[in-house]
Amino acid sequence: MRATILYGPRDVRSEEVEDPRILKPTDAIIRLSATCVCGSDLWPYRGADAIDQPRPMGHEYCGIVEEVGREVKTVKPGQFVIGSFATSDNTCPHCEYGYQSSCVQREFMTGAQATLLRVPLADGTLVPSAEMPSAELIPSLLTLSDVMGTGWFAADAARVRPGSTVAVVGDGAVGLLGVLSAKLMGAERIIAMSRHETRQRLAREFGCTDIVVERGDAGVERIKELTKGIGADSVLECVGNQESMLQAIRSARPGGFVGFVGVPHGVKLGGAELFASHVHLHGGPAPVRRYLPELIDLVWSGKIHPGKVFDLTLPLDRVAEGYRAMDERQAIKALLRP
Repeated sequence: MRATILYGPRDVRSEEVEDPRILKPTDAIIRLSATCVCGSDLWPYRGADAIDQPRPMGHEYCGIVEEVGREVKTVKPGQFVIGSFATSDNTCPHCEYGYQSSCVQREFMTGAQATLLRVPLADGTLVPSAEMPSAELIPSLLTLSDVMGTGWFAADAARVRPGSTVAVVGDGAVGLLGVLSAKLMGAERIIAMSRHETRQRLAREFGCTDIVVERGDAGVERIKELTKGIGADSVLECVGNQESMLQAIRSARPGGFVGFVGVPHGVKLGGAELFASHVHLHGGPAPVRRYLPELIDLVWSGKIHPGKVFDLTLPLDRVAEGYRAMDERQAIKALLRP
């Protein structure tokens, strides 16, 4: 089959590799209908995450079940399924509490930028759709595997409520879908921080009411101006670096909530500032599996169209172009067709 392998900084290749096999009785093999490049894939691509050997890439996926292990009960060959980027048994105490991405049997998925994919813990990880989706629905369903579910968690963790004021730090796919999530949760005012015209347009389409182009302390000051000195009730941090995290915390009102979902790189928080801020912090790897049934229904009913974040579509063997376009901010998110 065709698969994507990262060899080192900016050295990603599409290669022929062996097909995956059932290794455990709880596994499933799916044939990918679509996959994609994630913003978090850019960290190792840029060399920020060191790799000591070639690494299969990709953790976002949807497709048709080809084979299941003998203990798999809830999915079967021929079904269209969507799964989280983190596997889960969906029965352990952490799963039952709603944090499947901290399942005691968790594995982080990899190797999804490929033709076929082995999914461990298939019963707890995969959610089948009621019927086979149309080609038009597949991009939106694919986002549920990570970026839509992560944007939703950012808004949920930030306690977005009807009538609230929300600020979103980050204009990548997760940030843009955080805007969409905040709108669905009833936010009255949504401030998106973006300098990119294409992303600003999509943010407005998803429900953004204000755009802030400033960053750092200037961005914080602008949000304070827009909120008459108060700050945002909820802030979604969707980047993962020091500047974005501090900007998120400082943009929140006393007693406000910050939902942080950007994979952290170089983030260090001072205890004194946190103590004085009166800001609630909650985040981490999104428990996508918790939200999948609801989000699938929203896509299927046509109430949301998160697949609009894909502004570049490529065949799988041209995956390197997708990485390059996202790295250079020429594309928001690259969809790959196996």
